[in-house]
Amino acid sequence: MKALNFGSLNLDYIYRIDHFVAAGETLRAKSVRIVSGGKGLNQSLALSRAGVEVFHAGCVGEGGQVLTDILKHNGINTDFITKVDEVQGNAIIQVTDQGENCILINGGSNRCITDEQIDRTLLNFENGDYLMLQNEVNNIDQIINKASMRGMRIFLNPSPFDENLHEIDWSRLTWIIVNEVEASILMRDFLYQEDFDIVQDPQSFFDAVHEKWQDLNVVLTLGPNGAWAFTNRESVFQPALKAKVVDSTAAGDVFSGFFLGSLMKGETLEQSMKYAAKAASICVSRSGAAPSIPFASEVF
Repeated sequence: MKALNFGSLNLDYIYRIDHFVAAGETLRAKSVRIVSGGKGLNQSLALSRAGVEVFHAGCVGEGGQVLTDILKHNGINTDFITKVDEVQGNAIIQVTDQGENCILINGGSNRCITDEQIDRTLLNFENGDYLMLQNEVNNIDQIINKASMRGMRIFLNPSPFDENLHEIDWSRLTWIIVNEVEASILMRDFLYQEDFDIVQDPQSFFDAVHEKWQDLNVVLTLGPNGAWAFTNRESVFQPALKAKVVDSTAAGDVFSGFFLGSLMKGETLEQSMKYAAKAASICVSRSGAAPSIPFASEVF
């Protein structure tokens, strides 16, 4: 069983600040660092460090070789990454002393995936393999359709949540992982239920999802209120683990990677949620995106 991540690769510009910049305000940063990131890269690293065989597909642009090198250094196959004549995907991240962050993304090279690259890549995968996706690359509707026709199991983190998600066939997905905000948007814009308190009634959220997409499994993360996993057979609640928050930038990606990695290794749903929560709690105690991702020896 193999894992293919068709995902983004970013250079992250991280600015440490007192507070988020307001409209019309000029603010002096306390420090700046340039590090590797992108939800795709972060999730590939987390999957690999959870002990899964990972293949990463995507595009790199000018200055992106360092990102490919990081993947290789972590044992991730990069044969399906294409070099393109475009600025490297990047993000500007503001991080406060309280560990809160806000992120501005420029897709750049991550928006250069072609139908030919999708077809050439998917020829190397088969029924039962896993596809991991985020919404930071283009053509995810085509990737989903073609992977589904090959019998791959598809795990989608629909972030950032935007209008492109209306183009995908949600019935082809195996798993989605959403936070409280994303789940609320999903309820309003896709399931047409407004004024719904996700935190107070996560079961009803899954029931609404299940009514429309019968085979779709869900992970719902609720920050300090813990996380839920739902399938047709069971539901699991995982309390949030205490941690000193330094930077929450990659926490969701780490949770996703260790959750899926644990499932692929044969762990139970309950155990997979525990490992994912532990990995995320370690991640938020460190600064940066990719540099904050723990290794298996720290989690399992």
